[in-house]
Parts: sequence; C-alpha cells; structure tokens
Amino acid sequence: MGLKADSWIREKSINEKMIEPFCEDQVGKGVVSYGLSSYGYDIRVGREFKIFTNVNSTVVDPKNFDENSVVDIETDIAIIPANSFALARTVEYFKMPKDVLAICLGKSTYARCGIIVNVTPFEPGFEGHITIEISNTTPLPAKIYANEGIAQVLFFQGDTPCEVTYADKKGKYQSQAGITLPRILKA
Repeated sequence: MGLKADSWIREKSINEKMIEPFCEDQVGKGVVSYGLSSYGYDIRVGREFKIFTNVNSTVVDPKNFDENSVVDIETDIAIIPANSFALARTVEYFKMPKDVLAICLGKSTYARCGIIVNVTPFEPGFEGHITIEISNTTPLPAKIYANEGIAQVLFFQGDTPCEVTYADKKGKYQSQAGITLPRILKA
C-alpha cells in the first residue's frame, strides 16, 4: 500500500473526477491553505455548519440523534463556542476509486489554535461530500473560515482491490450531500 503523490491525485481528479471541484494549485496567501500538496489534498470547509447547543437540554445519542442538539447556520465565518463542537462539510465532492482508502488529518494552523478536526476514513467506493467534525478545545470562542482549508487528505492505494467496496455494501453515508447527521442502519 503506497501513499499517492500530487501527480496521481491530479490525474485521478482531472480524468476520473475523484475530487470536484479540484484545485490544482496550493492556495495559501491570506487564507488557511487548500488545494493540491506534495502527497495530499487540503480540503475546504463549506459555509454550512451545525453547531451543538444545550438550549434544549437534549442528550446526544448516536442511535437516536435529536436534531434539537444542533443549530444550523450558513456563514463565511463560523464561531464555535468555547469547549464546543460543530459539524460541517467539505466544499469538495469525492468519488473514491475501488482500490484507494483516504485518511484525513487536521491542519496545523487550526490545531495550534486548539481546534481539532476529525474525519473518518474515506473507504474504497465511497462517494459524497465529507462531513467534518470540529472540536474547539479552548475556553475561548474560535473562528472557522468557510471556503478555506480545514484538513489534509492522504490517499493510499491498496496492493490488491478489496472484495467489497463501500458502494457495494450500500454504506449508510453513500452519496451524502451536505452535512449528514449520525445514522444507524435499521435491523
């Protein structure tokens, strides 16, 4: 399994629409950087956010998620309250090849401000926008800039194709658009 370089990411994105929209250059002047890098792709966060709130005193339950736990906002600069959490989505839409797994890591610019970004792996065959989990670990409100970089994606190509892709098993988040809340498959 090998880490894929910029030339491979560019070829897959231009010819097979692996990343759309695709930014072939690394944009970084005056913004949190995004676009193609040496061995990865820096994704952007969209303008839609779901910020967790305790106004309704609900319990966060991944098996029965109460949408009253979040407040929806659309903005160019999201303010994440101190010691709080938000969901967002990527600007980019991904179509993962059947023999590629991607891992996403937060950008150092945000990490150095106490902002932790978590994204689960992009499985082979996955297609959709990526839902991003953003934690503000500080005792202060924090700004997140829409349409700017939030995390870096690293692509790993398997030695052999997997037997069953995410698309084959009809994954519960397949073809997600926008921010997708927790889902549990029905028995």
